Amino acid sequence: MTSNSSPEPALREVADGPPAPGQTLEIAPGVHWLRMPLPFALNHVNLWLVEERDGHTLVDCGYGDAATRAHWQQHFATTLADRPIRRIVATHCHPDHLGNAAWLAAHFDCAIAMTQGEYLAAHALIEGQAGFGQADVRALFARHGMAGEHLASLAARGNHYHRGVPEAPHAFMRLIDGDTVTMGGRPWQVIVGYGHSPEHAALADAAGALMIAGDMLLPRISTNVAVWPGEPDGDPVARFLDSLARFEALPADTLVLPSHGPPFRGIAPRVRRLRAHHAERLDELQHALAAAPRPQSAAEIIPVLFRRELDLQQRFFAMGEAIAHLNHLWRRGRAQRSVATDGAIRYAA
Repeated sequence: MTSNSSPEPALREVADGPPAPGQTLEIAPGVHWLRMPLPFALNHVNLWLVEERDGHTLVDCGYGDAATRAHWQQHFATTLADRPIRRIVATHCHPDHLGNAAWLAAHFDCAIAMTQGEYLAAHALIEGQAGFGQADVRALFARHGMAGEHLASLAARGNHYHRGVPEAPHAFMRLIDGDTVTMGGRPWQVIVGYGHSPEHAALADAAGALMIAGDMLLPRISTNVAVWPGEPDGDPVARFLDSLARFEALPADTLVLPSHGPPFRGIAPRVRRLRAHHAERLDELQHALAAAPRPQSAAEIIPVLFRRELDLQQRFFAMGEAIAHLNHLWRRGRAQRSVATDGAIRYAA
């Protein structure tokens, strides 16, 4: 049977390469790409400057360390010398996105816009409250089988979040799903997504077929989707997969500006691949549970999801992600979950 419809376009990465340190690249009319370093395996984050009549709106801020601030000092003298930052938008609270927000806002005397969920989470993470403390994380991971030496390493590194976000904003302009934010003289719609962070805000400019995606839609890797202590029985995998439908509704030729990796076109094939990726991982987990001689902890099942050696930072994220995928199987009736008298949690087919 022959179809008259044209084939769906494949994902196409845009741009020959990222901007050099201290420089920008105009990736769309009035939208400039900056890249900042990160002090871990995922070694960069993309930031976006949108031209305004008297300056710029900055989307995301980079990790709050000396290396990133040295890059910002270069931009102060060049990129921003004649067109300063008039407003900051933070897609979410993770350190590579929010780390320099308060510092930049003080330098330029400008406001910070973000969702309330991300604003409150940032403060809870810095203060170690409301189930966001490091002791809470270690207690959760211990229940899911993390070895004592890894728990000790997590304890020794202290509040890693606070090192990347030295100060959270003390006031903010609230973004709500469906809001319209004017940037560059054009309306952008706020699209809230879940699973990666509490209330992640992407921004879509329908008129220009352009989207600043944050971490919700990346071209080469799947964003971290994890369970954390404040919601230990949650199903962030389901929330993440449900959130992807919002992006599928955007125009097929939308230029996606992600936080990691190059800009790209092809939302539909990327979303399809992300759905397939998680389905494959879930099937592999279910088969591993069925083959195991006894119920498994999340720590024991990590090698099914991550087939490489993990450093401490990667293991931290891997534990949260393993729990998330096991919880999803349990919530969907594809696995059983048991809780021992000592609180240890295990899963079986």
